Amino acid sequence: MLLAVALAGVLAAALIAPLAQDLGYHGFADRRTIAGVPNFWNVITNLPFLLVGLHGLQRGADLPPAARRAWAVFAGAAILIGAGSIHYHLDPGSATLLWDRLPITVAIMALFSAVLMDRVSLAVGRTAFAPLLVAGLASVAWWYWGESRGAGDLRAYALVQFLPMVLVPLILLIYPPGRLRGRWLWATLATYALAKGAELADPQVLAATGFISGHSVKHLLAALAIWWAMLAVPPGRRAFLDFSPRAGQPPGTGG
Repeated sequence: MLLAVALAGVLAAALIAPLAQDLGYHGFADRRTIAGVPNFWNVITNLPFLLVGLHGLQRGADLPPAARRAWAVFAGAAILIGAGSIHYHLDPGSATLLWDRLPITVAIMALFSAVLMDRVSLAVGRTAFAPLLVAGLASVAWWYWGESRGAGDLRAYALVQFLPMVLVPLILLIYPPGRLRGRWLWATLATYALAKGAELADPQVLAATGFISGHSVKHLLAALAIWWAMLAVPPGRRAFLDFSPRAGQPPGTGG
């Protein structure tokens, strides 16, 4: 089922027309300069990414080797999301947007790999880890290569962002519970969906609140989604993705 859904998503992305970057994408609703910082609120609301990423690195320092790499990449990518988004919002444009989008794909694919390791099997997650990271980075590189030639295509990037949003719920529903606490993974998915909604309602949120835009709210909600993912990791040594099977339980079922 998972393979069928993934293949269907890839096929659908391949068959639809290329998705060009909206010409007005960089024209955010809130462009106020405060204390000499342009686009102040869109810049400052990225600071939580740095905090949750640092917390994730500390929380994952005592993980078993099998999962430490994926978790460290996920937490490190959260830090880079904050840094890349700050860089972009200080000077919005395609050249700076590249450094905003690259760590987003890394974070999504690293977390997806961790879920595969935890719920599907260690072998599947470890095998898929590097190819998924490469696919995420390649989707942004493909968009930027085309964008620099006036023909940017966001289909691959959209697939990287949204296909895990379909596959992870299926994994959580189909496979037995693992070490990752499912309620926090569900919270991650729901909050990230809210973040994307806030992004689409950028000017409407600013008009309704009078002080903060939908894009700034998107940053805060996306950072909160990463925080929920951090809480999915139980505290304590070898609590995250401990793949030692229990008596009578086959390896790879998630513990």
